[in-house]
Amino acid sequence: MADSGRALQVTMLKPALIFSLLCNLSPSIVHAEPDSSGTEARLVKSLQAINNNRLDIALNEVDDLLRVNPNFKLAQLVKGDLLMAHAGVIDNFGSAAKAPKDKIEDLRDEARVRLQRVLSQSDTRLRPRFLWQMDAQQKYALVVDTSRSTLFVYENVDGEPRYVTDFYVTIGKLGTEKFSSGDQRTPIGVYFVKTEVPKKQLADMYGDGAYPLSYPNEWDRRNNRAGSGIWLHGTPSGTYSRPPRASNGCVVLANDDLNRLAPYLHVGVTPVIIANQMDWGNEQDQLERASLLQEIEQWRQDWASLDTDAYLKHYARNFSSNNMDYSTWAKQKQEVNGSKTWIKVSLSNVSLFTYPEQPNMVVVNFEQDYGSSNLSNRMKKRQYWIKQNNHWQIIYEGAA
Repeated sequence: MADSGRALQVTMLKPALIFSLLCNLSPSIVHAEPDSSGTEARLVKSLQAINNNRLDIALNEVDDLLRVNPNFKLAQLVKGDLLMAHAGVIDNFGSAAKAPKDKIEDLRDEARVRLQRVLSQSDTRLRPRFLWQMDAQQKYALVVDTSRSTLFVYENVDGEPRYVTDFYVTIGKLGTEKFSSGDQRTPIGVYFVKTEVPKKQLADMYGDGAYPLSYPNEWDRRNNRAGSGIWLHGTPSGTYSRPPRASNGCVVLANDDLNRLAPYLHVGVTPVIIANQMDWGNEQDQLERASLLQEIEQWRQDWASLDTDAYLKHYARNFSSNNMDYSTWAKQKQEVNGSKTWIKVSLSNVSLFTYPEQPNMVVVNFEQDYGSSNLSNRMKKRQYWIKQNNHWQIIYEGAA
């Protein structure tokens, strides 16, 4: 066995370089040491062993992986290449005769993404720019970095996000920036988990469960983005995982990853922010957050003071709310406030999420306790604040 292992290592020199090129990495920097447990970790250890011409280790890792996940197509392909290398030098990754080129390219993409995910791990101490403030009810928040096919989970620790874990995900076949129904793109924006659909109510293609998201949101509708049915969901039976771009727009996880993710998903509460690329916070963000919180408090005070002119200055001229533009909104507020002798307003559970691809816009959610001389109510409200001409103003307001 020792002699055959050495022979295998010699014949695999060329494929080792191929795997390095596959992942856009030099052999000298393939040095990550992933945790020995977990599907992705085992796959990466196998790829690294191939890169180092240690095919005995590579074959053991991939065999162990396939015993647990026999439907993992990428692992099956890696094993096939290893066995082919035993018979002679192969020319490329997935070089089996009559192998469908499109399928092989999909698996190459998955190998590249999974290896890059491990080799370029982000500093888990960094704070995502999107999570300016989480409210007390939001125990967790999700951020999807579509450029890295990665879904990050953050825990709410006194309003601040703390990294918990991350998962490989699949997004739309044609990428991001969803605009129309059926365009096979994943939307970019701030969304929330709407409901949970159990496996027994789903077609097989959705795997072990599904969590519909709130696409299209208020900003999507304002920008005439159409379509629906954007879900977090699993993979069909007989399929462990899918290539990085393979869905019709949904965010897809392997079933075992979806089941691990499930405890972090709370219907109507958990934010899911989908971005083209992860953005990290800095000191300027802290200053901007403080400035916005001060402006929100001033908005509350101006409303409670019955100074309608001061109150309306918080609204941008391009404001909209359902079917009302700024002028209609202003007229209504003047009439309503004119009928009151006093108003009391308090806000609680305030959350702030910056909007991907809209660096000066923040989605603000809170619970509003309103009382006046002739009306009282309590509601969950959502506002979109945008910084224009160095001043924060509201461009959307409505029930959450």
